[in-house]
Formats: sequence, structure tokens, C-alpha cells
Amino acid sequence: MKKALFGLVLTVFSVSLLHAQQPVVVTKKEAGWHKIGDARVDFKSDKDKFIIIGADRFKAVKIKVMDAPVRIDDLQIAYEGGDKESVTVASALKPGDESKVIELKNHSAELKNVTFVYHTIGNSGTEKAKVELWGLK
Repeated sequence: MKKALFGLVLTVFSVSLLHAQQPVVVTKKEAGWHKIGDARVDFKSDKDKFIIIGADRFKAVKIKVMDAPVRIDDLQIAYEGGDKESVTVASALKPGDESKVIELKNHSAELKNVTFVYHTIGNSGTEKAKVELWGLK
């Protein structure tokens, strides 16, 4: 019984790591747009969390899409100190497109992480979309 339970826990942990992003260390403090991180989007609904460390105060964020179309459903933004913000994006983006600029409500607080839910829109090939998260200082 213990071996079966351990196997189940190990499997769940391994699957959750497949969609986890490495913590991103932002070192630039200059004004302007800075890339926070990127991920590959699968052909099914997906969820990725970008953990942000360092110079992590941003006024706004946006998403850039490459390689294949993707539908961004929503963003969950968590700040240091526990405040959270939920943003409905609900837009389909083609390769080369950017989302609208999303002004952050608490731009004086440090970002802890940004989680977004999305899925690749069917295309003729087997391409997966690359999604980049950018922040404005």
C-alpha cells in the first residue's frame, strides 16, 4: 500500500513539474519592457506559473506569441505580501501578435508570480506556440 501511494505521489509531482517554469531572476532596473520568461504551449488546455525573483516591480505586463496561434484565457498575478489580481484576457493571438498592455493595480509591490491559462489553437502542423511574458518598469 505504501509503495502504491508513494508511486502515485511521485507521478503527480513529476507531472506538475512538466509545466513548472524555472524561477526568473530579473536584474535590470531601467525603465522599459523586460522579458520575464517564456513557455511552450501544448495542444490541450495548459497552465504555467512564472516565479519572479529580483528587480520585480512592474507597472504593466503583456504577452507575446510566436510559432503558432494560442488562446490566452486569463492571468493570475500574485504580489509579495499576499495580494492577488485576476485578469481575464480571453483573446486569440496569432504568431507575432501581442496581448493588450495589462496595467497592474499594485505596481508599487513586487511581483511574486504570474500564472496564466491558455491553449494552442488547432493548426495544420504540429507546432506549439511559444508564449513570452514581458513586464514594463
